[in-house]
Amino acid sequence: MEININCDLGEKSKHHSNKYDPDLLEIVNSANVACGYHAGDKETMSQVVKISKKNGVSIGAHPSFNDPENFGRERMNLSSIEVEKLIIDQYEILQNIASNYGESVSHIKPHGALNNMACEDIDLATTLAKTIKEISKDLIYLVPTGSKMEEAAKKLDMKIACEIFADRNYEDDGNLVSRKKSHALITDPEEAKKHVLKMVKTQSLNCHSGKQIPCEIDSVCIHGDNLSSLATAKSIKKNLVANGLDLKSLNKMKKFI
Repeated sequence: MEININCDLGEKSKHHSNKYDPDLLEIVNSANVACGYHAGDKETMSQVVKISKKNGVSIGAHPSFNDPENFGRERMNLSSIEVEKLIIDQYEILQNIASNYGESVSHIKPHGALNNMACEDIDLATTLAKTIKEISKDLIYLVPTGSKMEEAAKKLDMKIACEIFADRNYEDDGNLVSRKKSHALITDPEEAKKHVLKMVKTQSLNCHSGKQIPCEIDSVCIHGDNLSSLATAKSIKKNLVANGLDLKSLNKMKKFI
C-alpha cells in the first residue's frame, strides 16, 4: 500500500522558524511551500525547491490569505474573484522559482484559515477547486479527508490526495480539535506513530473519543517547527516503513500516474 508524507515548509517568519527544513526534507516525500503571502520569500522558496530536487521530494504550493502579520490564520471574507487571484498568483510565484531548477509545482494545498474555511464552506471549496483545475488538470489537490474540499474536488473529477494530521486529535464530526483545547495536539512521538499507523491501516480517522470514521487516506501531514516534532516525524516514517507501507512522493503515486 502506498502512502505519502507531506510537510509545510519555507515558512520563515516572526511566527515560525525554517531551521529544520533541511532535516525535514530528508524525511518527507512532498513539500508544501509557503509562497510569501503568510510566510517565506523568494530565498526560502528557492532553498526548499533546491533541496527537494536533491532528495526527490515533490513540490507543492501552499497558498494563503495575504496576511503575514497573523501567519494566514485569521479568517477573511473575500470574493470568489479575489480568492481565484490569490491562488493563481501564489502558484505562479513558486512555479517561476521551481522552473529555475528544472522543477515544477505538482500539487497545491491551501494554508491556515483559507483551508479551514474551505473545509466547512462548499462555495469557497468549489471556488478553490475550479481555480486549481483551471491552472492545470494535472495538478494534485491535497485536501483534508472528509472535508467540503474533498467533496468539491470530486465533483470536478480532480486528482485528489486526502490527508490526515499526524499530530492532531479529531472531534467526533471529523474536524480537528481546536488548538484552544488542551488535547488538540499529540506531542508524544510514540503516541503519534501509533495514531498514524492505525488510521492509515484502517483508512479511518481516530477520534479522541475512540470513535472511528471511515475515510480515504493518501497522505500524512507532519509538522516540524521544533526538535520534538522532528523526532516525531522520524518515528512516524520509520514505523510506516516497518509496517510495509510504500512511501512515495505525491506525483509518483500510482493513482496519479
